[in-house]
Amino acid sequence: MADVNRGNRPLSPFMIGPYYRPQITSVLSIMHRITGAGLVLAAVLLVWWLAAAAISPAAFARADWVLTSWIGTLVLTGSLWALWFHALNGVRHLVWDTGRGIEMKAVTNSGWAVVALSVVFTIITLIIV
Repeated sequence: MADVNRGNRPLSPFMIGPYYRPQITSVLSIMHRITGAGLVLAAVLLVWWLAAAAISPAAFARADWVLTSWIGTLVLTGSLWALWFHALNGVRHLVWDTGRGIEMKAVTNSGWAVVALSVVFTIITLIIV
């Protein structure tokens, strides 16, 4: 039997489109999980590159060619952004664990700050390195 007091609310937050508008909090939560998984793949690439350096000059040349190609550069740049995003969003969560910054306006503002700072820190890191 359906609940007659439901009103005109959507059945599920996963009904994206005209029924549900993604919010900064939900998007950043999903991105935090995606970047965490992506960082594992980036770590595998780093281990492959280091292991290739220890194996032989030919193995290192192959790994280095892949990582310095245009696609490798794109993947490594994305991984750098993911590292900054994941770290900054993790600090944001640690602040929330203290009970601070959990008001809706503060959550929205800190979310946009994480997005902006992750891009700025990525660019600064690319310039420095």
